[in-house]
Amino acid sequence: MNIFLDTSTLFKLYHTEVGTEKIDKIFVENDVKEIYLSGITKIEFNSVVWRKVRMQEISEEQAKELTKSFTEDYKLYNFVEVNNTLIKKAQQLVTKYGKIGLRTLDSIQLTSAILVKKNIDINKSSDNLLNKIFELEGLKI
Repeated sequence: MNIFLDTSTLFKLYHTEVGTEKIDKIFVENDVKEIYLSGITKIEFNSVVWRKVRMQEISEEQAKELTKSFTEDYKLYNFVEVNNTLIKKAQQLVTKYGKIGLRTLDSIQLTSAILVKKNIDINKSSDNLLNKIFELEGLKI
């Protein structure tokens, strides 16, 4: 099975929080061969980590370890390159779904998933709106 993860879902693989058990279950019950991530996940992951520090949910030392672990794991992932084609499609999707709340970074995540949909068996987000739009775009969640 091949899977696309947005950043909020990927983070649960590195740090236990609400929803981690559900994501872990997917990996236990399925033979996940390939994991696809948007290129912006490299930035968003660090942003999530440092937000957790600001909110005093993790220490700075934990933050450094989390970002180091993720960086070391880059080789495990297939990153969807953020390029002009992706940006143009993301703009179109914001126009299409902006009224229901699609925002910039989620539009890039969504577009990344769409660009690799032929390779993906399941798409996972921890964001209910993004999951809804995945479905509206014919992506399996």
